[in-house]
Amino acid sequence: MQNILIVMADQLSALALGCYNNPTVRSPQVDYLAAEGVCFDAAYSSSPLCTPARYAFMTGQNISACGGYDNASCMPATMPTFAHYLRLMGYRTCLSGKMHFVGPDQLHGFEDRVTTDIYPADFGWIPDWKNADRRIDQWYHNMSSVKQAGVAAITNQFAYDDEVGARAMRVLYDHARSEDPRPLCLVASFIHPHDPYATRQKYWDLYAGVDIPLPTVSRPSIQDAHNARLEKVIALDAVDVSEQEIVNARRAYYGNVSYIDEWLGRLRATLDECGMADNTTIIFTADHGDMLGEFGLWYKMSFREWSNRIPLIVHQPGRFSARHVAAPVAQVDVLPTLVDIAAVSTGAAPPPPIDPLHGRSLIPLCDGDASNDPNACVSEFLGEGTSAPMLMIRRGKHKYISCSTDPELLFDLENDPDELENLLDHDLLADFRREAGDYWDVEAVRQTVIHDQARRRAVHAALRVGRYQSWDFNPARESSEEYTRSHMDLTRFDITSRFPRPKAFSPKWK
Repeated sequence: MQNILIVMADQLSALALGCYNNPTVRSPQVDYLAAEGVCFDAAYSSSPLCTPARYAFMTGQNISACGGYDNASCMPATMPTFAHYLRLMGYRTCLSGKMHFVGPDQLHGFEDRVTTDIYPADFGWIPDWKNADRRIDQWYHNMSSVKQAGVAAITNQFAYDDEVGARAMRVLYDHARSEDPRPLCLVASFIHPHDPYATRQKYWDLYAGVDIPLPTVSRPSIQDAHNARLEKVIALDAVDVSEQEIVNARRAYYGNVSYIDEWLGRLRATLDECGMADNTTIIFTADHGDMLGEFGLWYKMSFREWSNRIPLIVHQPGRFSARHVAAPVAQVDVLPTLVDIAAVSTGAAPPPPIDPLHGRSLIPLCDGDASNDPNACVSEFLGEGTSAPMLMIRRGKHKYISCSTDPELLFDLENDPDELENLLDHDLLADFRREAGDYWDVEAVRQTVIHDQARRRAVHAALRVGRYQSWDFNPARESSEEYTRSHMDLTRFDITSRFPRPKAFSPKWK
């Protein structure tokens, strides 16, 4: 049976990896995975913000349907995720690391979760579309990450990811020596290379003497409407940023990409060591990207390529030949793909969707069959930095961006990969406009989001009065069942806790 290992990075742009034609970054493990696997060259975040992207990834639904509007959106426990589907199909499911679940359910179908989350599980980070121009300084981004970029021996993020990686390795070891016959689906979800742009000396030194290029597109004198809002969201003009500081931030970011790359290598080595490499499908991806100074912008929340393009690699050489896929795809496609992988692995019929799914299985594209593929995907944004629903449609080589408060944007990414020429006189514009109009009722969605923000804000205020009950996840651990204890059969436990199993022996007397 086929195990599944999903390695997820945070804020990792596809354009910051060697296998996606970045000549500067050092990412040999990801590049090797791409060279042997199926590399999706036009994979997009279903929403370029942490929690929304992850809800789409987990549910196979776009965020306007599953309610994952922003980083304080609560996903109900009744919302089916791929972890639920895979458990129904006979898998053991485990999460090590970040998923930014908000609310009292911190598992959402995972049978085991071996770390806490790095971000809060409460309603503290709610945008306010009724006061969209107001900065919420307590949790909005600012330019400190760029101004303070450089070397650090330890950070909040490194403390977290060191644990995430170590616990994920332990899960693989435990699965190899377990007597549980079920296949494993493990998600190892790291916070890097998410800002702050601080990396360890080891990874900083990887780029010693390397020419770290400045952004390809510098900050325009006049931004499009959404970019202009994002300048205020990240407090861009609160500081002056030098070219050297930009280079330092990009160098530290690349260093942290190399750190994640190294963890991928460690997890692959653990699979090899445990004899699981040949029967484990590896999926490497991210929640969204990082502008990294392009157009003068940093972080995410933009439909521009650096923010919204993500890596997506499916590695199963025993089944799929190595190839690059040009068709646009998105995170909502992951759930149906996993269900199809599980169906082949276990022979179990896929359970019928409990809720409508907005993604399609990527298995035909992995097999090289694009004959019935829509050659399109969408991305939604309903978080801070706007006051109205935003929609991106990628169809073929064209990208269309629509928001009721902004002028439209249409780019030909094949001939204009830097998104500099807005094709407002293109013949396709009317078709995209009609498609966006049919996609959703903008005002109805806007009012739904505003109402949901107000409801969560009221609930959050009430829960902060009197005794506060945290929703943050506390990993369960039963020390009395770990290692050697007096109620255990010592010999049997030593044998079953070892991999590979030692040879049996027959004592002369008992």
